[in-house]
This record gives sequence, C-alpha cells and structure tokens, in this order.
Amino acid sequence: MGLTDLGAALLRRLDPETAHGLAIRALQLAPLPEPKPDDPVLRTRIGRLELPNPVGLAAGLDKNGEALHGLARLGFGFVECGSVTPRPQPGNSRPRLFRLTEDRAIINRMGFNNAGLEAFAARLERRPRTVVVGANLGANKDTEDKAADYVLGLTRLKGLADYVTVNVSSPNTPGLRALQGRTALDDLLGRLSEARGDDPTPVFLKIAPDLSSDEIGMIVEAGLDHRLDALVVSNTTLDRPASLRSPHRNEAGGLSGAPVQARARAALQAAAEASAGRLPLIAVGGIDSGDEAYARIRAGACAVQLYSALVYDGPGLVGRIKRDLADRLRADGFASAAEAVGTAR
Repeated sequence: MGLTDLGAALLRRLDPETAHGLAIRALQLAPLPEPKPDDPVLRTRIGRLELPNPVGLAAGLDKNGEALHGLARLGFGFVECGSVTPRPQPGNSRPRLFRLTEDRAIINRMGFNNAGLEAFAARLERRPRTVVVGANLGANKDTEDKAADYVLGLTRLKGLADYVTVNVSSPNTPGLRALQGRTALDDLLGRLSEARGDDPTPVFLKIAPDLSSDEIGMIVEAGLDHRLDALVVSNTTLDRPASLRSPHRNEAGGLSGAPVQARARAALQAAAEASAGRLPLIAVGGIDSGDEAYARIRAGACAVQLYSALVYDGPGLVGRIKRDLADRLRADGFASAAEAVGTAR
C-alpha cells in the first residue's frame, strides 16, 4: 500500500465531509512526485482532445479547483473540477454525504456547494498545464432561468479550461434534471452554441442514468444538432437497488459507486447505439477496475472517469487501472486505447 492509499484508508475513519476537506488540503500541500510517462498504448482522444491515457477524475472531488496541482500528479489522463455555479452557495444542510461501506457506494445531496465562478476562474488561471483540465458547470438553486447560469459559466471560463461540461443531471438541485427534456435542452444548447461562437473549447453534456433508451437517443440527436463535443454518461442515480445493505441506503440524494454499474452500463449502451460513433462518449459510474474500464471502452466510451472507487481503493487505483488496461489492450492486439473504442458492439 502506497502512502497515498494509506492516507485514504485513514480518512475513511472520519466523517465523510471532514475527510473530503482534509483530502483536498493534503492534495494542496503534499509534495507528490511527478507521475511517470504513460504507456503509449493508453493514448486516446475525446474529439479534438488528445489524452495520454483514458482514466479521468470525475467532477465533485475538487469543486473549487483548489487541488489541481496535486491531482495532476496522481496519473490521471484528465481532471474535471466543479461543479461551479455563478454565485457562491453553501449547498444543502449537513449531514449531506454518506459512505455506504458495505456496498462500496456513496450517497450525496451536497447541492452544488461551491465558492462561485470568480474564485473558480481565478484558480483556473493558475492551473497546471501538465494535465487536461475540465470545468463542470452547474446552476444556482434559486436561479429561475437556469440556462442563463450555464451561459454565464461558459462565457467566464473561456480560455481557462481545456473543456467544459454542462451538468444538467445532478439530482440535488430542484428542477435541474428537467433541462434534459427536448424543448428545454434545445433552448439550453442553442444558447450555449451562440455563446461559444468560434471558441474551439469543447463542450460536453453530463446526463443522468435514470433515463430511458429513447430519452438518451433524443439527447444524442439534440447534442449533434447543437455542436456538442461529447456526452458524459452518467451522473448519480436516484434508484436504490434492493441489494443495498448499508444503514444509510435510504438517505436522500444521488447514489454512486459499485451499485450503479449496471445502470451506468445500460445508459452507455443506449448512448453508443444512438450515436453510432457520431458523438464521443465518456463513461462514469461504478468504474473500479481495469476490467470495468476496458469493458466501457469496448462498449463505446473514449474515456472513463472515477470518483467513488477512489474513496475505497485510494489514489493508487489510477495506476492499477492503467497497468491492467495496457495489458488488456496489448493482449487483444490494439495499438492504442482509441483503437479499442466501440469494438464490442
């Protein structure tokens, strides 16, 4: 067990939100070594973005972009920070973060707690250039015109992030998931496209796993109509599988981690079938091993993102997944991860 994994194990003994804050502080202060260069077989791309490896960090860990220099040294191919809203907001009342240890899962109802767009932008101006950095955008809870909040975020962060993800799928902001309907989505994506102009920064959309195949197909077509660069599949779920054992299983909020695997796989399959290679896909939800990452890539994902599994397995999981992926790619005769995308369909 490496020192970073040992630290993660110790943090699991603390209250989840306290542990989260200490993890961010440690990533700011710890003198982590530079990661070794990635195996060339791990190379992939998300549209115009070239990545040294397909293993990324999902949004939610570093909401304010405070620990990007530390995160850049953990071996990720890309790091997504946020969600950020135009105005600072405290989020929902505590407790709002729960470990479901027996299920290797997490439930959160954080409510987009963050320091706001200006503080976030200031940190991105000092971001590391050694890793691809994405910014995840949210909307303030009390904003009536939520699409306007996303336009504000996109406009303010021009030139500061390598890509921007529009998060319309958090279950913890009232009315947010309604933006996944076709009429609201056309309005949102149309306004974002107009705000982008000729800015080449890629724009992704993060969707919920609690959608039907038809709904996902509609979102794919809307994304293509409005120049979307990728779809992130998917966010936390409101579903509570009957297999959950933890005493926290009935807490309100979004469920993530191992129990989401099946639902996230199904959402990815639906998106892959609907897009037929026309729209890049990023897989999220229950990815905790090289085997699972490889399965999502072969199912159609250009890249994958982790978060909940890091809580239980520590940052060393990133390197373990990459090593396993490299072995599997070579064993199956692929020269790069990009070549393996969608080969199981």
